[in-house]
Amino acid sequence: MIREILRMGDPRLLRVAKPVELFGTPELQVLIADMFDTMQAAGGIGLAAPQVGVDLQLAIFGFDHSERYPDAPAVPRTILLNPVITPLSEEREEGWEGCLSVPGLRGVVERWSRIRYSGVDPQGQPIERTAEGFHARVVQHECDHLIGVLYPMRITDFSRFGYSEVLFPGLDVVDE
Repeated sequence: MIREILRMGDPRLLRVAKPVELFGTPELQVLIADMFDTMQAAGGIGLAAPQVGVDLQLAIFGFDHSERYPDAPAVPRTILLNPVITPLSEEREEGWEGCLSVPGLRGVVERWSRIRYSGVDPQGQPIERTAEGFHARVVQHECDHLIGVLYPMRITDFSRFGYSEVLFPGLDVVDE
């Protein structure tokens, strides 16, 4: 089922999500399936539970190829619950970001270049991975949703924030 994606300005997006405590439940499986349906219908590359109005520490992400980010390398399809992000160096890099909760806009955000992320899968089994570049950016962006942070809150130079259709006229993005 496709769920409504909350948009910036909705106070529910600013809440801190609660840890998932019950794993492998039918309700959790339905939520995850709905999130993938919703992400796919919106053409997204990631989605966090708070974006569909559910206050749980759950994020999904991953793609082979993205119309929204045509130059981005593939990111493995992941279901991540109760995540923890650890930077692996002091190095940071800037990159363009968009968000399904902030449709039609893009901005440059600085993120950690290399991270380790850990958490659990829907069955409660541990996940631990290292990521760099765009993969690391996607994980950090989605996990920000779990602490009530939207990417515009991380922008430091608003001269690099604007409408996708103006910034990237050749990019065919209908509604981010």
